[in-house]
Amino acid sequence: MSDPFDGTERSLGQLVASATAEMSALVHDEIALAKAELRQDVKRGGIGSILGVGALVVLLFSLPMLSFALAYAINTWTGGHNGNGGWNLVWCFLLSFAFNVLVAGLLGAIAVAKFKKVKPPERSIASAKQTAAIMQNAKPHPRPAERPALEKAESVARSSV
Repeated sequence: MSDPFDGTERSLGQLVASATAEMSALVHDEIALAKAELRQDVKRGGIGSILGVGALVVLLFSLPMLSFALAYAINTWTGGHNGNGGWNLVWCFLLSFAFNVLVAGLLGAIAVAKFKKVKPPERSIASAKQTAAIMQNAKPHPRPAERPALEKAESVARSSV
């Protein structure tokens, strides 16, 4: 960009081209900032989603087989394998279910913690607000008054159609 105080004056076209280029660069930079912030939050949200789905998969697919294995293991551990009775199988199955719910709850809690770290793109929002505030203070260049002859020519052209 040329120095505005180098002794030469720039034409209106050069000024408009310079302003357009700078506005375009500003918009591109803000979009790039928003993309970078959103990419980071999407990654955090993705990890949280994967952990949440993992919790559901563990709860769903492990319940039948894990519950049976754990219930019979508890029954065996309490003496049911040698004919001494041990705990009733109902209590063994309930304890097995409680363990599975505990594992799913732990994975779900980790997923919720990951989701809570997802934040709105604060820097992009602040930058956009700052740009909007600057643009509101900018005064537009006064436009020349419309020419009445042009309006008459347009109305004649419209009426002839």
